[in-house]
Amino acid sequence: MVGQWRRFPVELSHAAHSTSDRVPLVWERVPPKNPHFTGREDLLLALRDNITQVSSVVLEPKANALQGQGGVGKTQLAIEYAWRYRRHYDVVYWIPSEKRELVPASLAALAPHLGLPPSVGLGIEETARTVKRALERGEPYRKWLLIFDNAVDPASLSDYIPGGPGHALITSRNPQWGSRVQSLRVDVFDRDESKTFLANRIRREMPEEKLDILAEKLGDLPIALEQAGALMYETAMDIDEYITLLESQTTGLMGMGKSDDYPQSMAAAWQLSVHQLRTRLPQAIDILRCCAFFGPEPIPRDVFRRGTEAETPRIAPILDDPLLLTKALSGLGRFALAKIDSTTRTIQVHRLIQTLLREELDPRQQHDIRHEVHLLLAHSAPKDPEDNANWKAFEELVPHIGYSNLAECATPNVREFALNTVRYLYRAGNYELARAQVEELIEKWTEREERDDHPDVLVARKHLGNILRGMGEYTLAYQTDHDTLEAMRKELGADHSETLWATNSYGSTLRVAGEFQRAREQDGELLRRYRKATTPDTTGMFRVRHNLAIDHSLTSDYATARDMFQVLLRDLSTARTGVGSSMVLSTWSALSRAVRLCGDYDMAVYLGQDAFDYGRQQLSLDNHGTLLAAKDLSIALRRRGDFDEALDLADTTYNGLRRLLGAFHSDTLAAGVNLSNAHRAKGDIDKAYALALEITPLYARVFDGDHPFAHTTRSNLAVLLRLRGDAAGARRMNQEASEALVARLGWDHDYPLTCLINMQSDLAALGEVEEAVKGGRELHQQLRDLFGDDHFMTLSAAANLSLDLRAFGAAAEADALKAEVLRRYQELDGINQPDAVSTAQNRRINTDFDPQPL
Repeated sequence: MVGQWRRFPVELSHAAHSTSDRVPLVWERVPPKNPHFTGREDLLLALRDNITQVSSVVLEPKANALQGQGGVGKTQLAIEYAWRYRRHYDVVYWIPSEKRELVPASLAALAPHLGLPPSVGLGIEETARTVKRALERGEPYRKWLLIFDNAVDPASLSDYIPGGPGHALITSRNPQWGSRVQSLRVDVFDRDESKTFLANRIRREMPEEKLDILAEKLGDLPIALEQAGALMYETAMDIDEYITLLESQTTGLMGMGKSDDYPQSMAAAWQLSVHQLRTRLPQAIDILRCCAFFGPEPIPRDVFRRGTEAETPRIAPILDDPLLLTKALSGLGRFALAKIDSTTRTIQVHRLIQTLLREELDPRQQHDIRHEVHLLLAHSAPKDPEDNANWKAFEELVPHIGYSNLAECATPNVREFALNTVRYLYRAGNYELARAQVEELIEKWTEREERDDHPDVLVARKHLGNILRGMGEYTLAYQTDHDTLEAMRKELGADHSETLWATNSYGSTLRVAGEFQRAREQDGELLRRYRKATTPDTTGMFRVRHNLAIDHSLTSDYATARDMFQVLLRDLSTARTGVGSSMVLSTWSALSRAVRLCGDYDMAVYLGQDAFDYGRQQLSLDNHGTLLAAKDLSIALRRRGDFDEALDLADTTYNGLRRLLGAFHSDTLAAGVNLSNAHRAKGDIDKAYALALEITPLYARVFDGDHPFAHTTRSNLAVLLRLRGDAAGARRMNQEASEALVARLGWDHDYPLTCLINMQSDLAALGEVEEAVKGGRELHQQLRDLFGDDHFMTLSAAANLSLDLRAFGAAAEADALKAEVLRRYQELDGINQPDAVSTAQNRRINTDFDPQPL
């Protein structure tokens, strides 16, 4: 790697003026090349040499910064570098970085280009970290260039800038970057550069001494020179006239005491351009003022095309006339007041120009124009954030929400747009930004309405609860959902559509909290309310039916769960609207799980394989839902006795979920439990024990110490303790777990009974045969009453009891019970599955536990 890049300076020096049209394999978001770029050769060479030097020494991160005041051309220099040296890279990627909270989403969007799963369902932050790790490993590309444009705070961005074999380039006004990475100061043009630039931009002969005077008056500031050159070219204005106008304009500005955030020369040049364009095409200035209240990032052209339905009196006549709108935008581009990119169909106004535009307006004008921007955003956005086909449109609008102060607006459709954006961010996995935005909405709306139970505030709080649960902040999510639901029932009524949705969300929170029976009762009542609603909500009802089936599974009613999932899968398969691939996959996989928990392992494998194949085809191999389907298939294979295949799939699934979701996500933990169980089934007790020892304590950390999953996974660990020779420790662990589970779930739940089956084996291993027989008889009868004679748990308890009866001296009873168990296995076509084989060979059956998705 080092040797390859040590040759880079030679290659670059030969290609300094290359016009190669080679486009990198990944060329994303890079702004178009500036046709008026001139000079700056020394800076480009210095940047090239700095980048090459960083590649041959050890620095973390391996990055360079272009640092200087606004308007000196840092971004243009980075664009020129990217275009000029693009043939040396496989990946060139542009990341707008002024808003730190938007950086992870931009970085995560690179994932598909690197062969990584997209962020959908995985989380923006984790996907961004995955992209960063892949770049640092150089997989699949070692030659990459990431440009972080207009980065502000080094501390907030350092976690997103990769090291490794590629290059990172930062543009910033903040001088603190110089202490973090190798920095190159970008200043105003020197005088010769200014004169050359003006001559090229004006495109006609100009006296050199006049160019010198103009450059001095403009402070050699590149953006001001661009304004002046564009104006003189478009209007054929003489340079003497421009200088005279500039002097008078600057004198007026000095008397007004304008902001120190930008040079007076910039303001004067800008106002001259605005004045000239206003006399020719005043509508262009109306559009420009509107653009000043968007963010500095590219504005989608379709915002104006779709905004014709918005009540925007200032610009409505322009929007209603496509020819006039096109003419106005073209004028802004020709006078260098905006960058019009026909390739991406976007409009971009420099932040300095935006500041100048806003400052020339009084507060009332600012308010009115900002409100029109709110309406434009709302009318241009898609209506359905659940449909991932709309996510690209939402993504383009998100950077403008904060800059436009959207949270201040009380117009209903604007608030609806704000909430839809939050929902999009949540569905796309950008939990941090979704949380920040919805918390701002809650704060601003509560303050404006002077109440915290306004319907809009309550809906926003509902979204906050979903986001908190997605982030794993279960305690806070529980309280938020609970309080929100109570307030909605009081304010909106129990049957309001938003209340019904909040109730469904609260059911998910109850499951996460381990309150399975409460969730089942609530979701059952919720389904009845949905069915009685005057306006059918098919999608909402699908969600409730799915959740209620999960509730039945979590309360040991596996047969009902199986039947519900079977009917739901049929209905989803025939529905034409309101159904996505993720919902179908989740239901399909849940059906295979319910069938397995009913004891039909062959059918569970068939269904699980179908679900897994569907996920791979419709989504991707590394999709979250596909990996969960793979985990359930692995469990079914293990229960059927296909240990090798089950272990391979368990290992792949655990590593995949760990990579995508992190080590502490509940689904990652469940995959780790499955992998430990698979190792034990294969006879590798040490590997199973090491993994169980690592995973088990994490359940108390992710949920809480009294969560049912925290106790049941301790029973898995207890099995391994006994198999490693510590039967006494295993007994204590199983007894503690069973007592805690009875307190949480009751005796009519299979979780504590699973612990008791294993505890009977602990007693037998300790020689307490009489107690094992007594407890075994009671346990067998309890399982028969709960699940019937043919359920796998009933048969496991009976098979183990037959061994204890034999050890106790009741050989005849033991033989009869064993024969009965084997007969039932034979009738169930399960004589070759592991439990039946263990029974036939007089070996104890160890029951294990695999946490279900919540």
